[in-house]
Order: sequence, then C-alpha cells, then structure tokens
Amino acid sequence: MPVMLELKDLIASVGDDEPKTILNGLSLNVPFGEVHAIMGPNGAGKSTLSYVLTGRHGYDVLSGKALLDGDDLLEMDPEARAAAGLFLSFQYPVEIPGVPVMTFVRTAMNAQRAVRGEPEISAPDFIKQARLVANELKLTPDMLMRPLNVGFSGGEKKRLEIFQMRMLEPRFAILDETDSGLDIDALRTVAEGVNVLRDEKRGMLVITHYQRLLDYIKPDKVHVLSAGRIITSGGPELALRLEKEGYDGIVGEAA
Repeated sequence: MPVMLELKDLIASVGDDEPKTILNGLSLNVPFGEVHAIMGPNGAGKSTLSYVLTGRHGYDVLSGKALLDGDDLLEMDPEARAAAGLFLSFQYPVEIPGVPVMTFVRTAMNAQRAVRGEPEISAPDFIKQARLVANELKLTPDMLMRPLNVGFSGGEKKRLEIFQMRMLEPRFAILDETDSGLDIDALRTVAEGVNVLRDEKRGMLVITHYQRLLDYIKPDKVHVLSAGRIITSGGPELALRLEKEGYDGIVGEAA
C-alpha cells in the first residue's frame, strides 16, 4: 500500500544550550487513507514527534528521514510543510489576542493557496463554508468573531482546532492529545469533526494517552512509543490492552 508518511530511524533532540535526545531511532509508516494512533507513557516523545514533523524551533533532527508523500519534510521550513498539507492540532492551543478566528483562518487558507499557486477563497465562499463547519462543531458565530482562543474553555479551544483543520483540509493531520480537557459531549463532537475528513487521499496520526478517544476515532493501527522509539504495534485491540493493563507490562516485554 502506498505510504503517506514515512519515518525512518529518526533521531531528534530538544534544547539549544544542553540538547537532550528524545527520539531514538523512531521508524513508522502511515499508508494513504489510514489513521494510526501513537500511545505511550509521559516522556516517551509523543509531543516531540509532532513538533519535529511540523518544524518547531528548538527541535533538531540529528539523523534519519521524514517523508510526506515522498517529499522530504526535513528540508522544508514550517510554512512549506503546512502548504504541503501537514497540520498539527496542538495539545495546548495558543492564544492570539487581537486576531479574530475568522481572520486567522482565512489568512492561513489563502497563504497556503498562494504557495500552491491556487486562487484565494472569496469572502462569500469562505463565510458559507465557515458557518457550515462551525455549526457541525457547535461553535457559535460569536466565537468565530472573538480573538483566537482568548477567553475560550479548554473544550472550546479543541473544537476551534478541529474547525481550523476542517477549513484547511490538510493531506496529513497530527492530533496531539486532542481529547485532553474534553467532556464526553465535546469528545464526540470533536471526533465527528475529525472523522469527516477520513478518506483514501489523507492520513492521520492520533497521539493520545487514553483509549476513550479511539472509541470515536477508530484507528487502523496502534503504536506504543517508549523512550523515543516504537516498541510494539498492533490493531485497535492493543489500545484496549493498554487501557486494561497500563504501559509497564508492554514496555517490560519490549525491554
């Protein structure tokens, strides 16, 4: 099956003054059309992986490769990675005072379109699409006019992340603990928003501690990350085992 995201022996460190190696030879393939889940204990390198792939400053790749549909992500700056279709839903969404949600999202959409040589989305088309997606995610018109994430609850911020993802329609989405801080109703709403984008032309990587998100976003494959590398992989039943037994047993088996 053609591979959408290919990671091979990825070694990466964090920090400028005293860099610490976090990813230790991580390899992973996500085929087109599949959703893979990454689970693991605290400090395993889950969020580091998401930041390395999206090009966050201070996260340096020492060796290995990361390809998105055959293109070398590590040779691109963060803006180019986004224009190529890579999207990250943050574990802790940032606040941007003074910039309304609608302005931020339309600017992002048109910036990516410009890089791809596509025309800007017209204001009427943007508003029509934004209203439709916002309604599905239970976001009110007032929320879309407020500064990005300012004064929003944790659940509202996560729904806004999925709103951005739906509007940008990325080719590959990374969801970094999107379920944290969500009650059961918000979890269902967010999961439904994610599932709408599942198709054979996209791939997704879902990073989570808990099985509950995977009850709603069904993964094709589950990987366990420990000490910066994938130690075991399996089907959805692996997540159920982790929920029941915890990480210690599986980490011990791989040692």
